[in-house]
Amino acid sequence: MKKVAVKLGIDSEDLASCVSCGLCLPHCPTYRVTQEESASPRGRIALMRQAESTGLIDQTFVDFMDACIQCRGCETACPAGVPFGSMMETTREALTQQTSYQSWWRRWGYRVLGCPNILTIGSRALAVLQRLKLLPSKLALPKIPLMQAPLVPSGEDVWLFTGCVMDVWMRDTHRATQRVIEAAGAGVRFPDKKAACCGALHVHAGLGEEARRLARRTMSAFPGDAPILVDSAGCGAQMKEYGHLLNTSDAHKFSQRVLDVHEWLVNHLDELPAAHANPPRIAIQDPCHLRHVQQAHDPVRVVLARYADPVILDDEGLCCGAGGAYSALYPDTAAAVRERKIESINRAQVHEVASANPGCLLHLQAGGVRVRHPLEIVDDLMRKDI
Repeated sequence: MKKVAVKLGIDSEDLASCVSCGLCLPHCPTYRVTQEESASPRGRIALMRQAESTGLIDQTFVDFMDACIQCRGCETACPAGVPFGSMMETTREALTQQTSYQSWWRRWGYRVLGCPNILTIGSRALAVLQRLKLLPSKLALPKIPLMQAPLVPSGEDVWLFTGCVMDVWMRDTHRATQRVIEAAGAGVRFPDKKAACCGALHVHAGLGEEARRLARRTMSAFPGDAPILVDSAGCGAQMKEYGHLLNTSDAHKFSQRVLDVHEWLVNHLDELPAAHANPPRIAIQDPCHLRHVQQAHDPVRVVLARYADPVILDDEGLCCGAGGAYSALYPDTAAAVRERKIESINRAQVHEVASANPGCLLHLQAGGVRVRHPLEIVDDLMRKDI
C-alpha cells in the first residue's frame, strides 16, 4: 500500500493522555511476543499521533493496528487512564471506511454471524466434514454438533443471551447456565433470533455501522426490564458498551440491565444447594473482556468457590491469545501468547481450568488444555452434591 490520506478522528486529548511511561508493556501480549515498540500500546498510540499529524498512513501503520489483540490489559495497567480500546476501535473504523482495510471475505464472514439460519447451515456442513475427517487438523475446532434441541424457557425472571457461534457450537453451556440459574430460584427466558449476534467482533474489525445495526436489533429482542444475563465475557462486554456505541438514552438504559451471569449469581448463592467436602482444585483463566472491560472477574471466583477450590494463575491476567477472530487471523502470534498462559497453568498444578469466554475456551482447548466454562463445572458439581 502506498501512503494514503486518512483522518482517524481520535480525540486530541485522548492522544495526548499517553505519556509513554511504559507501564503497559508487560501487560501487552503482542509486545511481549515480538518485543517491537510499535506492537505495544504506546507504540501504536505514537503511530496514531503521527497519522493524525500528517494525515497519511502506510501499510506498516495498518499492519500494526490490525495485529493488536484488543485485550485492553493496557487500560488496567495504565495510571493515566488512557482509553486505548476506544482509540483502537475509532482507528479501525476509520480504516474500514476510508481504505480497503477489511477484505470482502472478512466482511462476508462477519456478516454471517448475524444470520442465524446461514450460520446453522454452515455449522452443520462443518460438522459433517469433521466427522468425515475432511477438515484440516490445524483448524483445531471443537466437536461441532450436527443437531441440537432448542433451549426451553422456564420463566421470566431473567433473560439469558445466547449469541451466535456459542449458540450453534456450545449450546450445552447455555443449558448448564440455565440449570444453575434455576437452582438459584429464577426462571429463565430466551430472546428470539433478533439477538443473533451482539456485534463484538464487528466493533473489533472496524465495522461500526454493522455493529450498530446488530446492537439495535439485539436491544429490540429484550423487552421489559428484567436483567439480561450473559455467559460469554466478550458478548457481555460489548452489550455493556451499547450506550457508548449508540449514544442514545435507550442504549444506556439497556446496558444497565446487562450483567455477566456470575455477577447475578453472587447475590443468589444462598439459594444454591450446599456443597460437600473435598472440592476439586480448579484454575481460573480470566478472559480479558471480563477482567479489563467489565471488571467482573471476581464474581467468577466467588461462585466457583462454593463448589471448588479456585486457583488464581500467577500471570496477572495476561491474555491467552484468543482475541475473538484474532487466533484465526494471526495463528502464530496467538499460539505464542497461549504458550505463556499454558506455562502459568502448568505451574498451578491443576487438572482443569475454568474460562468464562467461548473464544478463550476453544483457543485453550486447541492448545491441549482441559478447560470448561465455570458454570459447566458448577452445574456438574452441584448436581453431584444434591
